[in-house]
Amino acid sequence: MQVETAAHPYYADFERLPGDVPAWLDELRRAAMDRFLDLGFPTQREEDWKFTSLNPLARLTFKRVAGRGAADWSNPAIENHLARYADFQKHAFVALNTAFLDSVHLVVIPAGARETVRIEHPSRPGVSHPRTLAVIGDGAEASIVESFSGDQKYFTNAVTEIVCGENSIVDHYKLQNESPAAFHISTIQVQQARNSVFTSRSFAFGSALARTEINAVLETGSECTLNGLYVVNGTQHVDTRTAIDHAKPHATSHELYKGILNGSASAVFNGKIIVRKDAQKTDAKQTNKNLVLSENATINTKPQLEIFADDVRCTHGATVGQIDADSIFYLRSRGIGLDDARAMLIEAFAREIMDAVKISELREQILGLFKANL
Repeated sequence: MQVETAAHPYYADFERLPGDVPAWLDELRRAAMDRFLDLGFPTQREEDWKFTSLNPLARLTFKRVAGRGAADWSNPAIENHLARYADFQKHAFVALNTAFLDSVHLVVIPAGARETVRIEHPSRPGVSHPRTLAVIGDGAEASIVESFSGDQKYFTNAVTEIVCGENSIVDHYKLQNESPAAFHISTIQVQQARNSVFTSRSFAFGSALARTEINAVLETGSECTLNGLYVVNGTQHVDTRTAIDHAKPHATSHELYKGILNGSASAVFNGKIIVRKDAQKTDAKQTNKNLVLSENATINTKPQLEIFADDVRCTHGATVGQIDADSIFYLRSRGIGLDDARAMLIEAFAREIMDAVKISELREQILGLFKANL
Protein backbone atom coordinates (compact mmCIF):
# COMPACT_ATOMS: atom_id res chain seq x y z
CA MET A 1 0.00 0.00 0.00
CA GLN A 2 1.33 3.44 -0.97
CA VAL A 3 0.74 5.88 1.87
CA GLU A 4 0.78 9.60 1.07
CA THR A 5 2.87 11.73 3.42
CA ALA A 6 -0.10 13.83 4.57
CA ALA A 7 -2.04 10.68 5.49
CA HIS A 8 0.85 8.79 7.07
CA PRO A 9 0.15 9.78 10.71
CA TYR A 10 -3.38 8.41 10.41
CA TYR A 11 -2.16 5.19 8.83
CA ALA A 12 0.48 4.75 11.52
CA ASP A 13 -2.20 5.12 14.20
CA PHE A 14 -4.40 2.72 12.28
CA GLU A 15 -1.72 0.04 12.36
CA ARG A 16 -1.60 0.37 16.15
CA LEU A 17 -5.33 -0.36 16.60
CA PRO A 18 -6.11 -3.40 18.78
CA GLY A 19 -6.49 -6.42 16.53
CA ASP A 20 -8.79 -8.54 18.72
CA VAL A 21 -11.95 -7.76 16.75
CA PRO A 22 -14.26 -9.90 14.59
CA ALA A 23 -13.08 -10.63 11.08
CA TRP A 24 -15.93 -8.62 9.52
CA LEU A 25 -14.92 -5.53 11.50
CA ASP A 26 -11.25 -5.89 10.63
CA GLU A 27 -12.19 -6.18 6.96
CA LEU A 28 -14.49 -3.15 7.20
CA ARG A 29 -11.85 -1.01 8.90
CA ARG A 30 -9.14 -1.92 6.39
CA ALA A 31 -11.45 -1.21 3.44
CA ALA A 32 -12.30 2.18 4.96
CA MET A 33 -8.65 3.08 5.55
CA ASP A 34 -7.77 2.10 1.98
CA ARG A 35 -10.55 4.35 0.75
CA PHE A 36 -9.42 7.24 2.94
CA LEU A 37 -5.91 6.98 1.59
CA ASP A 38 -7.35 7.02 -1.95
CA LEU A 39 -9.55 10.04 -1.29
CA GLY A 40 -7.32 12.10 1.01
CA PHE A 41 -8.53 15.31 2.59
CA PRO A 42 -11.00 17.18 0.35
CA THR A 43 -9.68 20.35 -1.30
CA GLN A 44 -11.38 23.52 -2.49
CA ARG A 45 -11.18 22.21 -6.04
CA GLU A 46 -14.10 19.97 -5.10
CA GLU A 47 -17.48 21.67 -5.44
CA ASP A 48 -18.72 20.45 -2.05
CA TRP A 49 -15.70 22.07 -0.35
CA LYS A 50 -15.36 25.16 -2.52
CA PHE A 51 -15.74 27.64 0.35
CA THR A 52 -14.11 25.61 3.14
CA SER A 53 -10.35 25.21 3.28
CA LEU A 54 -9.00 22.29 5.28
CA ASN A 55 -5.40 23.52 5.08
CA PRO A 56 -5.29 24.52 8.79
CA LEU A 57 -6.37 20.98 9.71
CA ALA A 58 -4.21 19.16 7.14
CA ARG A 59 -1.06 20.90 8.43
CA LEU A 60 -1.54 19.43 11.92
CA THR A 61 -0.91 15.93 13.25
CA PHE A 62 -3.21 14.56 15.96
CA LYS A 63 -2.72 11.31 17.84
CA ARG A 64 -5.71 9.01 18.16
CA VAL A 65 -7.82 9.19 21.31
CA ALA A 66 -9.46 5.87 22.18
CA GLY A 67 -13.21 5.82 21.73
CA ARG A 68 -15.94 5.54 24.32
CA GLY A 69 -19.12 3.50 24.22
CA ALA A 70 -20.26 -0.08 23.78
CA ALA A 71 -18.15 -2.53 21.81
CA ASP A 72 -20.36 -5.64 21.76
CA TRP A 73 -19.70 -6.42 18.13
CA SER A 74 -22.05 -9.42 18.24
CA ASN A 75 -25.06 -7.24 19.01
CA PRO A 76 -27.59 -7.80 16.19
CA ALA A 77 -28.21 -4.06 15.82
CA ILE A 78 -24.52 -3.48 15.16
CA GLU A 79 -24.17 -6.39 12.77
CA ASN A 80 -27.32 -5.47 10.84
CA HIS A 81 -26.95 -1.69 10.64
CA LEU A 82 -23.46 -0.37 11.39
CA ALA A 83 -21.82 1.28 8.35
CA ARG A 84 -24.78 0.38 6.12
CA TYR A 85 -25.96 3.98 5.58
CA ALA A 86 -23.06 6.44 5.99
CA ASP A 87 -21.13 5.84 2.76
CA PHE A 88 -17.35 5.81 3.23
CA GLN A 89 -16.78 5.23 -0.49
CA LYS A 90 -17.67 8.86 -1.27
CA HIS A 91 -16.84 10.69 1.96
CA ALA A 92 -13.26 10.86 3.20
CA PHE A 93 -14.14 11.71 6.78
CA VAL A 94 -16.71 8.92 7.01
CA ALA A 95 -13.98 6.60 5.73
CA LEU A 96 -11.54 7.88 8.36
CA ASN A 97 -14.12 7.44 11.13
CA THR A 98 -14.97 3.91 9.95
CA ALA A 99 -11.30 2.96 9.75
CA PHE A 100 -10.91 3.79 13.45
CA LEU A 101 -14.04 2.02 14.69
CA ASP A 102 -13.14 0.79 18.15
CA SER A 103 -16.43 1.50 19.95
CA VAL A 104 -20.01 2.50 19.24
CA HIS A 105 -22.53 4.59 21.14
CA LEU A 106 -25.45 2.23 20.54
CA VAL A 107 -29.06 3.34 21.02
CA VAL A 108 -31.78 0.73 20.50
CA ILE A 109 -35.38 1.76 21.16
CA PRO A 110 -37.76 -1.23 21.06
CA ALA A 111 -40.94 -1.14 19.00
CA GLY A 112 -43.63 0.93 20.67
CA ALA A 113 -41.33 2.29 23.39
CA ARG A 114 -40.79 5.93 24.30
CA GLU A 115 -37.34 7.05 25.48
CA THR A 116 -34.98 10.02 25.76
CA VAL A 117 -31.24 9.38 25.42
CA ARG A 118 -28.43 11.87 25.97
CA ILE A 119 -24.93 11.17 24.65
CA GLU A 120 -21.98 13.32 25.70
CA HIS A 121 -18.92 13.52 23.46
CA PRO A 122 -16.24 15.26 25.58
CA SER A 123 -13.00 15.76 23.68
CA ARG A 124 -9.39 16.04 24.73
CA PRO A 125 -6.19 16.82 22.79
CA GLY A 126 -5.79 14.46 19.86
CA VAL A 127 -8.19 13.13 17.26
CA SER A 128 -11.33 11.22 18.23
CA HIS A 129 -13.78 9.42 15.97
CA PRO A 130 -17.04 9.07 17.91
CA ARG A 131 -19.53 6.73 16.25
CA THR A 132 -23.22 6.61 17.13
CA LEU A 133 -25.78 4.11 15.88
CA ALA A 134 -29.44 4.61 16.75
CA VAL A 135 -32.00 1.97 15.76
CA ILE A 136 -35.58 3.00 16.46
CA GLY A 137 -38.24 0.30 16.40
CA ASP A 138 -41.60 0.47 14.62
CA GLY A 139 -44.02 2.83 16.32
CA ALA A 140 -41.45 3.98 18.88
CA GLU A 141 -40.84 7.58 20.00
CA ALA A 142 -37.26 8.67 20.67
CA SER A 143 -35.43 11.86 21.59
CA ILE A 144 -31.66 11.62 21.12
CA VAL A 145 -29.33 14.42 22.23
CA GLU A 146 -25.68 14.46 21.15
CA SER A 147 -23.43 17.10 22.73
CA PHE A 148 -19.86 17.90 21.69
CA SER A 149 -17.53 19.92 23.93
CA GLY A 150 -13.91 20.19 25.00
CA ASP A 151 -10.88 22.36 25.75
CA GLN A 152 -7.60 23.14 23.96
CA LYS A 153 -6.82 22.15 20.36
CA TYR A 154 -8.10 18.84 18.98
CA PHE A 155 -9.96 17.24 16.08
CA THR A 156 -13.38 15.59 16.38
CA ASN A 157 -14.54 13.47 13.43
CA ALA A 158 -17.99 12.11 14.24
CA VAL A 159 -20.44 9.88 12.38
CA THR A 160 -24.02 9.18 13.45
CA GLU A 161 -26.34 6.69 11.74
CA ILE A 162 -30.06 6.80 12.59
CA VAL A 163 -32.51 4.14 11.45
CA CYS A 164 -36.18 5.11 11.87
CA GLY A 165 -38.65 2.21 11.91
CA GLU A 166 -42.13 2.37 10.39
CA ASN A 167 -44.47 4.87 12.08
CA SER A 168 -41.71 5.94 14.48
CA ILE A 169 -41.22 9.50 15.72
CA VAL A 170 -37.58 10.53 16.20
CA ASP A 171 -36.15 13.84 17.41
CA HIS A 172 -32.39 14.24 17.12
CA TYR A 173 -30.56 17.18 18.71
CA LYS A 174 -26.95 18.05 18.00
CA LEU A 175 -25.24 20.62 20.23
CA GLN A 176 -21.76 21.58 19.03
CA ASN A 177 -19.93 23.75 21.57
CA GLU A 178 -16.34 22.69 20.93
CA SER A 179 -13.22 24.59 21.98
CA PRO A 180 -12.51 27.79 19.98
CA ALA A 181 -9.28 26.13 18.86
CA ALA A 182 -10.86 22.83 17.80
CA PHE A 183 -11.75 21.28 14.46
CA HIS A 184 -15.13 19.56 14.17
CA ILE A 185 -16.33 17.39 11.28
CA SER A 186 -19.63 15.54 11.60
CA THR A 187 -21.81 13.39 9.35
CA ILE A 188 -25.36 12.41 10.28
CA GLN A 189 -27.04 9.81 8.05
CA VAL A 190 -30.76 9.11 8.49
CA GLN A 191 -32.74 6.25 6.96
CA GLN A 192 -36.52 6.62 7.28
CA ALA A 193 -39.01 3.78 6.89
CA ARG A 194 -42.64 4.19 5.80
CA ASN A 195 -44.66 6.84 7.63
CA SER A 196 -41.83 7.71 10.01
CA VAL A 197 -41.34 11.27 11.31
CA PHE A 198 -37.80 12.53 11.83
CA THR A 199 -36.74 15.94 13.15
CA SER A 200 -33.18 17.24 13.41
CA ARG A 201 -32.28 20.35 15.38
CA SER A 202 -28.62 21.28 15.08
CA PHE A 203 -26.87 24.05 17.02
CA ALA A 204 -23.32 25.17 16.27
CA PHE A 205 -21.52 27.63 18.55
CA GLY A 206 -17.91 26.43 18.91
CA SER A 207 -14.82 25.34 16.94
CA ALA A 208 -12.35 27.27 14.85
CA LEU A 209 -13.54 25.24 11.86
CA ALA A 210 -16.74 23.19 11.92
CA ARG A 211 -18.64 21.27 9.29
CA THR A 212 -21.86 19.30 9.75
CA GLU A 213 -23.39 17.20 7.01
CA ILE A 214 -26.91 15.83 7.47
CA ASN A 215 -28.38 13.41 4.93
CA ALA A 216 -31.84 11.82 5.07
CA VAL A 217 -33.44 9.22 2.78
CA LEU A 218 -37.25 9.23 2.88
CA GLU A 219 -39.59 6.30 2.29
CA THR A 220 -43.28 6.47 1.31
CA GLY A 221 -45.38 8.69 3.58
CA SER A 222 -42.47 9.78 5.76
CA GLU A 223 -41.83 13.30 7.04
CA CYS A 224 -38.46 14.98 7.64
CA THR A 225 -37.68 18.30 9.30
CA LEU A 226 -34.15 19.73 9.42
CA ASN A 227 -33.74 22.88 11.50
CA GLY A 228 -30.56 24.52 12.71
CA LEU A 229 -28.84 27.59 14.12
CA TYR A 230 -25.19 28.58 13.78
CA VAL A 231 -23.57 31.52 15.60
CA VAL A 232 -19.98 32.46 14.72
CA ASN A 233 -17.65 35.24 15.85
CA GLY A 234 -14.05 36.31 15.43
CA THR A 235 -12.42 34.18 12.73
CA GLN A 236 -14.63 31.10 13.16
CA HIS A 237 -15.78 29.19 10.10
CA VAL A 238 -18.89 26.99 10.03
CA ASP A 239 -20.05 24.88 7.09
CA THR A 240 -23.48 23.23 7.00
CA ARG A 241 -24.50 20.82 4.27
CA THR A 242 -27.83 19.00 4.09
CA ALA A 243 -29.39 16.58 1.62
CA ILE A 244 -32.97 15.32 1.78
CA ASP A 245 -33.52 12.46 -0.64
CA HIS A 246 -37.18 11.90 -1.52
CA ALA A 247 -36.74 8.35 -2.73
CA LYS A 248 -40.42 7.35 -2.64
CA PRO A 249 -43.80 9.14 -3.14
CA HIS A 250 -46.04 10.98 -0.68
CA ALA A 251 -43.23 12.23 1.56
CA THR A 252 -42.86 15.69 3.09
CA SER A 253 -39.81 17.68 4.15
CA HIS A 254 -39.28 21.06 5.81
CA GLU A 255 -35.97 22.79 6.35
CA LEU A 256 -35.09 26.03 8.11
CA TYR A 257 -31.53 27.05 9.00
CA LYS A 258 -30.58 30.40 10.50
CA GLY A 259 -27.12 31.88 10.90
CA ILE A 260 -25.71 34.82 12.85
CA LEU A 261 -22.24 36.08 11.88
CA ASN A 262 -20.05 38.68 13.57
CA GLY A 263 -16.44 39.86 13.43
CA SER A 264 -14.50 38.28 10.56
CA ALA A 265 -16.38 35.00 10.80
CA SER A 266 -17.52 33.04 7.76
CA ALA A 267 -20.27 30.52 7.11
CA VAL A 268 -21.36 28.19 4.33
CA PHE A 269 -24.81 26.71 3.84
CA ASN A 270 -25.57 24.22 1.09
CA GLY A 271 -28.94 22.49 1.22
CA LYS A 272 -30.11 20.03 -1.40
CA ILE A 273 -33.52 18.47 -1.94
CA ILE A 274 -33.58 15.51 -4.32
CA VAL A 275 -36.87 14.23 -5.72
CA ARG A 276 -36.50 10.88 -7.46
CA LYS A 277 -38.40 9.93 -10.60
CA ASP A 278 -40.99 7.83 -8.76
CA ALA A 279 -41.37 10.22 -5.81
CA GLN A 280 -44.63 11.79 -6.94
CA LYS A 281 -46.72 13.90 -4.52
CA THR A 282 -43.57 15.19 -2.82
CA ASP A 283 -43.98 18.33 -0.72
CA ALA A 284 -40.68 20.02 0.20
CA LYS A 285 -39.67 23.45 1.47
CA GLN A 286 -36.19 24.74 2.24
CA THR A 287 -35.12 28.10 3.68
CA ASN A 288 -31.84 29.58 4.86
CA LYS A 289 -31.77 32.97 6.63
CA ASN A 290 -28.65 34.81 7.74
CA LEU A 291 -28.05 37.85 9.92
CA VAL A 292 -24.70 39.54 9.29
CA LEU A 293 -23.59 41.84 12.11
CA SER A 294 -20.30 43.19 10.74
CA GLU A 295 -18.81 44.29 7.44
CA ASN A 296 -16.08 41.66 7.56
CA ALA A 297 -18.32 38.61 8.06
CA THR A 298 -19.13 36.51 4.99
CA ILE A 299 -21.79 33.94 4.11
CA ASN A 300 -22.01 31.68 1.07
CA THR A 301 -25.45 30.10 0.77
CA LYS A 302 -26.71 27.76 -1.92
CA PRO A 303 -30.12 26.08 -1.59
CA GLN A 304 -30.69 23.53 -4.35
CA LEU A 305 -33.50 21.48 -5.87
CA GLU A 306 -32.96 18.41 -8.04
CA ILE A 307 -36.38 17.28 -9.26
CA PHE A 308 -36.96 14.26 -11.49
CA ALA A 309 -40.73 13.91 -10.92
CA ASP A 310 -43.51 16.13 -12.26
CA ASP A 311 -46.27 16.00 -9.63
CA VAL A 312 -44.49 17.77 -6.79
CA ARG A 313 -44.57 20.97 -4.75
CA CYS A 314 -41.09 22.24 -3.89
CA THR A 315 -39.77 25.66 -2.84
CA HIS A 316 -36.41 26.97 -1.69
CA GLY A 317 -34.86 30.31 -0.83
CA ALA A 318 -32.15 32.16 1.05
CA THR A 319 -31.79 35.60 2.62
CA VAL A 320 -28.83 37.60 3.93
CA GLY A 321 -29.44 40.81 5.84
CA GLN A 322 -28.51 43.10 8.69
CA ILE A 323 -30.42 44.31 11.74
CA ASP A 324 -33.37 46.39 10.62
CA ALA A 325 -32.68 50.09 11.28
CA ASP A 326 -36.39 50.90 11.71
CA SER A 327 -36.72 48.26 14.42
CA ILE A 328 -33.69 49.68 16.23
CA PHE A 329 -35.20 53.17 16.01
CA TYR A 330 -38.55 51.90 17.33
CA LEU A 331 -36.97 50.24 20.38
CA ARG A 332 -34.70 53.19 21.14
CA SER A 333 -37.64 55.59 20.95
CA ARG A 334 -39.12 53.63 23.85
CA GLY A 335 -36.10 54.12 26.08
CA ILE A 336 -34.15 50.97 25.25
CA GLY A 337 -30.39 51.42 24.82
CA LEU A 338 -28.67 50.61 21.53
CA ASP A 339 -26.84 47.50 22.78
CA ASP A 340 -29.98 46.11 24.43
CA ALA A 341 -32.04 46.85 21.34
CA ARG A 342 -29.58 45.01 19.11
CA ALA A 343 -29.46 42.05 21.51
CA MET A 344 -33.26 41.84 21.60
CA LEU A 345 -33.55 41.79 17.81
CA ILE A 346 -30.77 39.23 17.39
CA GLU A 347 -32.36 36.93 19.97
CA ALA A 348 -35.78 37.34 18.32
CA PHE A 349 -34.23 36.23 15.01
CA ALA A 350 -32.90 33.02 16.60
CA ARG A 351 -35.84 32.23 18.89
CA GLU A 352 -37.81 30.39 16.21
CA ILE A 353 -35.18 27.66 16.19
CA MET A 354 -34.42 27.57 19.91
CA ASP A 355 -38.03 27.64 21.08
CA ALA A 356 -38.79 24.50 19.05
CA VAL A 357 -36.55 22.41 21.35
CA LYS A 358 -38.97 20.18 23.26
CA ILE A 359 -36.65 19.29 26.16
CA SER A 360 -36.85 22.23 28.58
CA GLU A 361 -33.44 21.65 30.21
CA LEU A 362 -31.75 21.47 26.82
CA ARG A 363 -33.62 24.54 25.59
CA GLU A 364 -32.34 26.59 28.54
CA GLN A 365 -28.80 25.30 27.98
CA ILE A 366 -28.91 26.33 24.33
CA LEU A 367 -30.30 29.76 25.17
CA GLY A 368 -27.46 30.29 27.66
CA LEU A 369 -24.83 29.31 25.10
CA PHE A 370 -26.48 31.55 22.51
CA LYS A 371 -26.34 34.59 24.78
CA ALA A 372 -22.74 33.82 25.76
CA ASN A 373 -21.70 33.73 22.10
CA LEU A 374 -23.32 37.01 21.02
